Amino acid sequence: MSYKHHRLREHLDKIYVHYNRREYVHPDPLEFLWRYSSIEDREITGLIASGLAYGRVAQILKSTEKVLKILGPSPSGFLKNISLDELKPSLAGFKHRFTTASEMAAVIKSASLLQEKWGLLGNMLVEYLEKDDYHDALDKFVVAILEGADLGKCSLLPRPQRGSACKRLHLFMRWMVRRDEVDPGGWDRVLPSVLTVPLDVHMFRIAKFLGFTRRQNASCTTASEVTEGFRRINPEDPVKYDFSLTRMGILGLQKDALFRELFTGEDAFIDSKS
Repeated sequence: MSYKHHRLREHLDKIYVHYNRREYVHPDPLEFLWRYSSIEDREITGLIASGLAYGRVAQILKSTEKVLKILGPSPSGFLKNISLDELKPSLAGFKHRFTTASEMAAVIKSASLLQEKWGLLGNMLVEYLEKDDYHDALDKFVVAILEGADLGKCSLLPRPQRGSACKRLHLFMRWMVRRDEVDPGGWDRVLPSVLTVPLDVHMFRIAKFLGFTRRQNASCTTASEVTEGFRRINPEDPVKYDFSLTRMGILGLQKDALFRELFTGEDAFIDSKS
């Protein structure tokens, strides 16, 4: 690690310690996962909350809450004991921008059936990771759920092989794999080192400023470049700083001293090839 990268890691760790706290989670759909101690419930809840994480945050929270209220205290248990034909009327009237009740029902019922087959959805992903690289394994993971839902594509689950940054899918992975005060974890058989940064507009701006990418659009390639930039700083956990850094844009912390130092101090520009 170069001297500049070492200095940047020290500063990012300060930001992490200060802002990677549960008190800053709201408003973030991640907050719903903390309701459940069961990993099966977190898997279902994480798919719902991350899948709906597009649009205004207030509507994201409202839509996620609406689905979870229907599923009751144990989303995974509820889904195991209801057929798809019974589930669809339960979700009647649900709509979140492009996501319909029918689509939501098909995806979460498919996920439930895969849980029954594999024990955990995470076990299915581990099986794919033993044969493929991370992005190919993640694509197979999505395809398995979509095939079970009889969907070629859907608004809730993007496919990595189709070239988008897949921010919501990588958010789901961060929530399920990492374990700290913010991310609840549960998939202990997947290493944090393989994760990809969930590239939203806030992280994209920060990554460009740090020199991790020069691209102008948030594609799969851009997300990989940004992740490699953070991997040079922290190879064991490249998405460690995602939550704390994106608080800047979400909570309006641009005037915070830690962030001012990040963008104006000696570590403000890091050559993406160094």
